[in-house]
Amino acid sequence: MAQDITSLTGEDCFEANSPCCSVTGALSQGDKGYDDILELNQFDGLPYSSRFYKLLSERKELPVWKAKCEFMDTLAKGRFVIVSGSAKTGRSSQIPQWCAEFCLSVQFQHGMVVCTQIHSQQAVDLALRVADEMDVNIGHEVGYSIPLETCSTNDTVLRYCTDDMLLREMMSDPLLERYGVVIVDQAHQRTVATDVLQGLLKDIALQRPELRVVLLTAVEPVPKQLAHFTGSAAPLIGLESPGAGEVVHSSTGDSYFCSALRLVLEIHRSEEEGDVVVFLVTAQEIDLAHEILCHEGHSLSPDLGELLPVAVHPGQPGNLPILGEEETGRPRRVFLTSSPNEDFFWAVSSIRFVIDPGLEKRYVYNPRIRTNSVIIQPISAGQAKSRKQLAGPTGKCFCLYPEDRQLPIEIRPHVVESDISSTVLFLKRMEIAGLGHCDFIDRPDPEGLMQALEELDYLAALDNDGNLSEMGIIMSEFPLEPQMAKTLLASCEFDCVSEVVIIAAMLTVPTCFTVPSADLKPEATQCHMKFQNPEGDHFTLINIYKAFKKCQQDPYCNVEKWCQDFYLNHAALLMADAFRTELTDTLKRIELPISVPAFGSRSNTLNIKRALLAGFFMQVARDVDGSGNYFILTHRHVAQIHPLSGYGAKSPKLGLPEWVLFHDHSFSEDNCLRTATHITPEEFIQMAPQYFFYNLPPSESKDILQNILNHGASQYRDRKPPTSQEEPQTSDRCVIQ
Repeated sequence: MAQDITSLTGEDCFEANSPCCSVTGALSQGDKGYDDILELNQFDGLPYSSRFYKLLSERKELPVWKAKCEFMDTLAKGRFVIVSGSAKTGRSSQIPQWCAEFCLSVQFQHGMVVCTQIHSQQAVDLALRVADEMDVNIGHEVGYSIPLETCSTNDTVLRYCTDDMLLREMMSDPLLERYGVVIVDQAHQRTVATDVLQGLLKDIALQRPELRVVLLTAVEPVPKQLAHFTGSAAPLIGLESPGAGEVVHSSTGDSYFCSALRLVLEIHRSEEEGDVVVFLVTAQEIDLAHEILCHEGHSLSPDLGELLPVAVHPGQPGNLPILGEEETGRPRRVFLTSSPNEDFFWAVSSIRFVIDPGLEKRYVYNPRIRTNSVIIQPISAGQAKSRKQLAGPTGKCFCLYPEDRQLPIEIRPHVVESDISSTVLFLKRMEIAGLGHCDFIDRPDPEGLMQALEELDYLAALDNDGNLSEMGIIMSEFPLEPQMAKTLLASCEFDCVSEVVIIAAMLTVPTCFTVPSADLKPEATQCHMKFQNPEGDHFTLINIYKAFKKCQQDPYCNVEKWCQDFYLNHAALLMADAFRTELTDTLKRIELPISVPAFGSRSNTLNIKRALLAGFFMQVARDVDGSGNYFILTHRHVAQIHPLSGYGAKSPKLGLPEWVLFHDHSFSEDNCLRTATHITPEEFIQMAPQYFFYNLPPSESKDILQNILNHGASQYRDRKPPTSQEEPQTSDRCVIQ
């Protein structure tokens, strides 16, 4: 029995005093207590279960297992390790366990292990799987931490978390002194958060020589990423790929969507059992494909078995597949997804077919017009390789593009094409904490950096020296974009926190509206109109949230059915409720006042608009012709209000206002303003910083505002004389500025 356990736990790595031996390396194979030690779980001291050995035999078949000795030796000798291996090599589940063994071998004197993921669901799935493999309880020795949910303790040995959660943790622990090993998984995706982490970890490692940093990538990193930490190539361990099966290339022109769906039906009719992954480009394509396949599935012969489409939207709740062991006699699942989800299916061993159009959608931020443009571009060669490997060595990958198409070598880093205002606010906070430099692998776009600094200056988050002001420090406490954080702080000034915290939560989580099939859209629109508030979309969101909470508190109300009846996303509303609680707790922690709810009163309505303008004065537009063509003041662009807006629905309840404040502008998708609320020009003049107003480009709209300002017209057209709850009429800027 003892010999069997030795071979299972350490394979041929167990040599006396080898780093690969972990805690058992200090004992020779002839030690008297060796058998007993190996029979007990080294992390909780309990005997291993039979499932542990079953899973261990499966783990030994993973490609990553062959590299265990090399990895452990490299980790013991140096501070930085890069491991490159595709989704099904086992890198994301095994490497963190070995790092936990490494920390255990030195009695955790330098800290525990943390492993970052891009998506919350991946962090949860991995933590559950690894806890099972390590034969420990989830939430104790192994845990996870994602936005709005923590399942771990201070003694958790291995914790999975999203990369943004680890960044927020650095605000209170800038040197990450809780951890002896930091693992950045999916580093090849080059998200803003992963790049910021890598930039800061370089500085942290200089101050903490005992810290180990491990990067996990699905594709071989480019030279500048290899050289980032050490100035010369960091140790790279390449994992053997499980290999791709048959690859079929075909040219479909622009009709990849129809070709992909035809392929799904053909696979179901003629191919062997196995699930299918279809990579599409946009969320609309995912939803449309789901609708079509559901319809087509009903007309298929029962002899073929059931076809079950599953929409998998990155980052959205309620649409995730259940990952786990294969079931017998179940339907053929068709996972409809998009980039960057190649790593999402690491545990779906039943996938046999992959359909890949070779395209992805990217959001590229234009700092001149302060909005994202959407571009459709080819995926990278590394992404294409990862998708081919998902089908496994016995599956098929259908590439809907010519074999000779030249794909880009690497993914373009998000930090050079994203709005980095939130990132700059965070880095300014890190400067206060003693991390004065973030050494980016690829530096942000200079124009985007200047725009971010300008925006923070307008929001009064910076002082005259360019450092964080007291306002900026408080803003950085909230997991919100800077404009929304400023709005929340302004609500403390205007005594409308209870309402604004709902707006902040509803606008931060995924949209609560579900868009049904075409034949049900009129019915959904009618349902949504029942919540409309004449003051605007921000107020409508409060109505929806309050109706949801009222249903929750009613013992006779089925909340999920209620959401379904009103075409609302139940999971998104639950997230908004949890996020509202988190924001309220943060306000209490930093001792900011929370107002008594007064929603519906005239003074409360005015104060909510003031708070919104305190943060979103840069997002104001005017209807220039009375027909819904809104001129955006900051960059002189004309857009329309989104059809899902109360104004866009052109309902009798809401007319088209002349001036609106909007939350978001999607430029190249539909050129629409989303979540709009009616304001007056006098309200805008009162709340916008004077130096922002004078920097607006010349326009007829600015002339109207200037004329109002010159004549001192600060009376609001629809206001009664100020009450004790309202501020006196004045053209002075709000004190929150």
